[in-house]
Amino acid sequence: MGILGNVLREARYIRNTIRTLRSIKHVDMDGSYTAADMFEHWVDRKPDSVAIRFEGREITWREYEETANRYAHWALSQGIERGDTVALLMDNRPEFLFAWLGMAKIGAVSALINSNLLGPQLAHCLNVAGSRHIILGAELADNLDSAREHMDPQQDIWATGGKVDNARDLDDALAQAGSDRPQGRREGLTARDNLFYIYTSGTTGNPKAANFSHFRYLMGTHAFGAAARLGEQDRMYVVLPLYHSAGGVIATGATFANGGSVVLRRKFSATEFWDDCVEYDVTAFQYIGELCRYLVNTPEHPKETSHRIRICMGNGLRPEIWEEFLNRFRIPAVIEFYAATEGNIGLINTDGKVGAVGRIPGYMDKVFNVKLIRFDIEREEPIRDEQGFCIECEPGETGEAIGLIPDDPGEARGRFEGYTNKEATERKILQDAFTKGDRWFRSGDLMRRDAEGYFYFIDRIGDTFRWKGENVSTNEVAEVLSVHDSVQEANVYGVEIPGHDGRAGMAAIVPEGQPDLDSLRQHIERNLPRYAQPLFVRIQSQIEVTGTFKHRKVDLVEQGFDPEVVGEPVYFLHPEEDCYVPVDKALHRRICDGEFRL
Repeated sequence: MGILGNVLREARYIRNTIRTLRSIKHVDMDGSYTAADMFEHWVDRKPDSVAIRFEGREITWREYEETANRYAHWALSQGIERGDTVALLMDNRPEFLFAWLGMAKIGAVSALINSNLLGPQLAHCLNVAGSRHIILGAELADNLDSAREHMDPQQDIWATGGKVDNARDLDDALAQAGSDRPQGRREGLTARDNLFYIYTSGTTGNPKAANFSHFRYLMGTHAFGAAARLGEQDRMYVVLPLYHSAGGVIATGATFANGGSVVLRRKFSATEFWDDCVEYDVTAFQYIGELCRYLVNTPEHPKETSHRIRICMGNGLRPEIWEEFLNRFRIPAVIEFYAATEGNIGLINTDGKVGAVGRIPGYMDKVFNVKLIRFDIEREEPIRDEQGFCIECEPGETGEAIGLIPDDPGEARGRFEGYTNKEATERKILQDAFTKGDRWFRSGDLMRRDAEGYFYFIDRIGDTFRWKGENVSTNEVAEVLSVHDSVQEANVYGVEIPGHDGRAGMAAIVPEGQPDLDSLRQHIERNLPRYAQPLFVRIQSQIEVTGTFKHRKVDLVEQGFDPEVVGEPVYFLHPEEDCYVPVDKALHRRICDGEFRL
């Protein structure tokens, strides 16, 4: 890039930064402007415009609010007050958005439950939310049934979208509730108060409930909306789950914050993606890397270039398909970003640098709170110098991304809201990194930064890997495997498969006698969501441990699932036979060649 190119790039960067700062200037942590006020602004301004399109339905802003108001009045009739929690368990559909907005209108908190969870994990998420009421989509009745024996018996279950045994009829209750805007119920509520609990899988244990305030919602939605230049004319296609911050906050929120409309789909379909984009006149969509790869790998679609999409935004678009994705589908612009639901680090790449998740030019280092520090992969801890302080990475070096937590709790920049569990929150904080008493949020992610200030995501640290857009805790999976009668010990990790984003689950197990993989498969299916189920099983006579008795995973990860490298029996969860089958040289080649949709 020549001198003129550099000047133009910096001018764009500064212009984008100023636009973003202007978009959030009205957001005050201790002010009374909340997420509910953001929606009510657009209801008052354009009540008869369409806010949501879903399966042939067109829902106006007025209808959106009136239904949300019914949820609010229903909640009040049940004694739900400001600060109380209501758990929300349903697939993508408008009622999900109605429900949480209704709770926000009275200052209640919505716990957004992962709709893939089953059994004890699902019960754990419902229990730690501390909610007395669960709003259940009838389509997930079986999921809830799998968790009932582990749930708090005091929880009231309200079903919508159909009758459910042992659940109260929410649709009937809503029909009898008022549709007027609740008055005076947000008095004293500020943007600092919680809006959601959004669950994130940490490096160990069960999913943790991350605090997500109105302030965080408003800052994120307005900032991303400004970065993508979203406006009232935009239609955002949302196929990512609404229980995640990607689909439920960024995609929908950034659109609603700017008066646009959302085109909502229950689940992603590669074969119907372009049909939807053309039919609904979509102008923007949000992605994860796997979504982009699915689209690239599908045969040519007659409508794949007939759309009006002007921009897509998300994370995980891998460098090897970046340009092919944009060129083949004629997408003018992409915004790749990095953010964690519970974290205080936000990076964004608005100028299309291939592979980068964001950029902080050197002259902005003191403005932003992000640093990369040298990290010992084997010991899984930051490297410190002779004085006991962390060492900042040089350009081109890989290290852990950390974000400075301000001393002043009223400071917005770098605010870390943490989890409902205080101990879990403290474990994410790095102290005395560069000076005595400083505190930094540990992202748990390895990144590299180049000389121009671009950041590149490298990998996740430790016991968590990412598959199908979900974080998978290896300890959680190992615990499920270990309680099966045929498993003496289990060591779970993620392995790379050519042509796929993230890492697929693999379990090295020491069996009790002869391994019973059919029974183990049934046990796994009952107790783990699909994305967390090990795709590969490796049989070992014993599991190697470190000097501190931790399972060694580095060598296992490197060996992967190649039977000629492993030298031990390896089994593959065959998608067509739905059982574990032995991996030989031929099957290994077929997997690597992408013959299976995993």
